Amino acid sequence: MGEDFSSRSFCISLRYRKLSVAKQKYKVFSWLLFDFANTSFSVMMVTFAFPLYFKNVICAGDTSGDALWGFSVSLSMLLVALVSPVLGAAADYSGKRKRFLLFFTLISIVATALLSFSGPGMAVMAALLFVLANMGFEGGLVFYDAYLKELASDKSVGRVSGYGFAMGYLGALSILLLVKPLLSKGIVLSNAANVQMSFLVAAIFFALFAAPLFLVLRDVKRESRPAISFSALAKSVREVKYTVQHIMHYPDLARFLLAYFFYNDAILTIIAFSSIYAQNTLGFTTGDLIIFFMLVQTTAIFGSVIFGFVTDKIGPKRTIVITLMIWFVVVLSAIMADSKELFFYTGMLAGMSMGSSQAASRSMMTKLTPREHVTEFFGFYDGTFGKASAVVGPLLFGLVSSRAGSQKTALASLLLFFTLGLLLMTRVKSVGAERSLPIQAGE
Repeated sequence: MGEDFSSRSFCISLRYRKLSVAKQKYKVFSWLLFDFANTSFSVMMVTFAFPLYFKNVICAGDTSGDALWGFSVSLSMLLVALVSPVLGAAADYSGKRKRFLLFFTLISIVATALLSFSGPGMAVMAALLFVLANMGFEGGLVFYDAYLKELASDKSVGRVSGYGFAMGYLGALSILLLVKPLLSKGIVLSNAANVQMSFLVAAIFFALFAAPLFLVLRDVKRESRPAISFSALAKSVREVKYTVQHIMHYPDLARFLLAYFFYNDAILTIIAFSSIYAQNTLGFTTGDLIIFFMLVQTTAIFGSVIFGFVTDKIGPKRTIVITLMIWFVVVLSAIMADSKELFFYTGMLAGMSMGSSQAASRSMMTKLTPREHVTEFFGFYDGTFGKASAVVGPLLFGLVSSRAGSQKTALASLLLFFTLGLLLMTRVKSVGAERSLPIQAGE
């Protein structure tokens, strides 16, 4: 009798563990799907279709379109850099991270859908809508990335982070396949209706595949606090101020963030100007660009997955150093490229290094971040440092390009940012957050 009871108890316990594992895998998958969803916005509205539509159609090819586009990108990133740390701290305080993520996601989706109504002569309105859409996208990443520490163990964080970026690039590849028929006649005025429809498709794609995260994930229960209140925001400001004042208590975290600022600056600038560089410098057509970005997303998928395993094997620091060396090769190859074929190969290498460096960076940040301040510190990582770098890079690229009259010279200037990032990364000790000094608000 006792043996039967023990056997039944063991079976029940085993079944419970299996259900728990299955539930956890479902949570991770819903988190990965969000990356699949939101990268459709990134590739369509930041990297490829909308920049060219803004310049060629909305601004009718006028040179002022470049300046207004660059300003819009910089302004959206600057605003996110200013508000992300405060909102991240507020999410930690209230325990309602998912509500913040939903708010930013809806802003991005709605603004993207509204951009499908933009057309010639609507430059200011389109620029304002893009600022809102990009703020929603970039701001949401602060809260999205912070879930990684809850969903992955220390041993698997590299793989899960890599899977996330791989899913993102798979999403980008999927959206490019969906809109390819709409963009086949070019991103020009005569095809404006189809291009506008592609923006609406991107918004629907984002909403559809982002939904599972909000249905599956739950915030950690804590005492009832409002998502936003004067007292919560005041406390958030105090915590952010304290974090800024005492960030040097975490020397490795501080060095990593500074390194990330420089090399991420260069990466984001390359992403923002890749389609313009390919079209203006190498004469790529819209068809060429679609194939180019599909190849980039494909290699980025493999890079994210492969280097996810590499990160778990050798650690995020060494992985980042390797990917930065690859970026040096990418930039030098792009500068020397005098044919479309060579630039295609360069783009494929860039895709592999792009996915791997971003995934390894997220893993590094996860290891260096104290659990109790995960959203707030990711606010600095994705917000203050990540977004602020996107303000400096595009402005510098545009300035060097206009002064030198060469986009290749502007591209070469990015080598300085990669060099500074690499030097700073070599001084970071790859340790877990548990060895960091604790931060207590109000000390």
